[in-house]
Amino acid sequence: MERLRTGLVLAGVAVLMAGGAQAQGLGNSPYSRIGLGEYNANTGGVRQMGMGGVGVAAPNAVNVNELNPALLFYTSRTTFEAGYNGQYKTVKNANGANRSGSGTLGYFAFSVPLNTKWGAAVGLKQVSAVDYESNIIDDVAGAPGQARSLKQNKGSGGVSEAYLGQGYRITKNFTLGFTASYVFGVIDETTGTAVQEGISTTRLINSVDRVHTRYSDFAFRTGAHYRQKIGKDLNVNLGGVYGFAHNLNGQRERTQEQQYADDGTLASAVSTLSDGRGSSYVPALAQVGVSFDNDKNWSATLDVAQQQWSKFRDFGEQRLALSNTMRLGLGGELTPDPGSVEHYFQRVSYRAGLAVAQLPYQPGGKTLYDRSVSWGFGFPLPTATPLEATTLSLGFTYGVRGNTDILNAATNTSNVQETYIRGQLGVTLNNRWFIKRRLQ
Repeated sequence: MERLRTGLVLAGVAVLMAGGAQAQGLGNSPYSRIGLGEYNANTGGVRQMGMGGVGVAAPNAVNVNELNPALLFYTSRTTFEAGYNGQYKTVKNANGANRSGSGTLGYFAFSVPLNTKWGAAVGLKQVSAVDYESNIIDDVAGAPGQARSLKQNKGSGGVSEAYLGQGYRITKNFTLGFTASYVFGVIDETTGTAVQEGISTTRLINSVDRVHTRYSDFAFRTGAHYRQKIGKDLNVNLGGVYGFAHNLNGQRERTQEQQYADDGTLASAVSTLSDGRGSSYVPALAQVGVSFDNDKNWSATLDVAQQQWSKFRDFGEQRLALSNTMRLGLGGELTPDPGSVEHYFQRVSYRAGLAVAQLPYQPGGKTLYDRSVSWGFGFPLPTATPLEATTLSLGFTYGVRGNTDILNAATNTSNVQETYIRGQLGVTLNNRWFIKRRLQ
């Protein structure tokens, strides 16, 4: 019971930390203006990050793989895992560049083997993040003098999910899983416009339109996994996950106010333009994967995911024409000698992967891509015993999203390219609970 209380306290602390971290974003990311923001297409935790975001068909007994709920059956010990994210990126277009960094709690998961055929997990993770800011200065056509307009767009917030997943062993080689999630979050977007006439020293009045949306609803996904031995030391795994399309209900308030552009002091009262309920339609996500392993010290995995973002609607509107996306990832893991006593680094897990994904936005009718390479490590602490163990994991991803191709030569406008390096620190605690002790 003492271990149970300790685990629940850890879970509660992680919930509080995640609640405070949700408002932290990605650093300035223009592509997070699309849809619900920068969407996490169910790519798993720190182990999967080091392998290119793959793992639909890759069972593992140390880390919590909630990517496919059917794999929760392979949880052999009670496991608590938390991941902490960091990111540094450069955003540029044809006219300039900007650098920014950020850090936040990425996720936590708590998994328990309920019996020999049934495993379950609860957790919290971020589904999408919104964090962008752009400032545009233009001459006002037809205005006397040298009048200029200053337009600022900002967005922050995101959507998270608290989930309960379960995996069941149906036959010797076949498992099924199901996850129910409570999806919630707040997204704030503002558009401010001010006009300056010539070299006037008058304080600028900024007209600000605000959109505050609070989301809360339920979502579901199911998964399947099949494992077959095809040689003395070789197994093949097939996996699939289907996240059902759903309407994400929310309350949206639109307001308008005036501010001084320099210090934000209100110049007039806030007026509410609209306030009402609605929903955003989130399309289904389909994932399939195949992996090979020797049930000892290595595995290799290939995953494919597809989502129909062309069907996305934001409160019944298609504010931005989106296109369907596909993601392809390839990754693997190697532990040279898991049982080595004399050589610690033989017990370390080494991971690497590649991924390429389409972006749902097609400026000028051309598809943009997110290409990345990943690597990672799993460091078991030397204090491990047959009853408990602790693993520190590191995952890294270097990627390039979009390009800087010119869209309009007359105005010198171009696409936006993001070059990023992401890191994740994961802490995994494994413990064997509920042991029936016998007197000798």
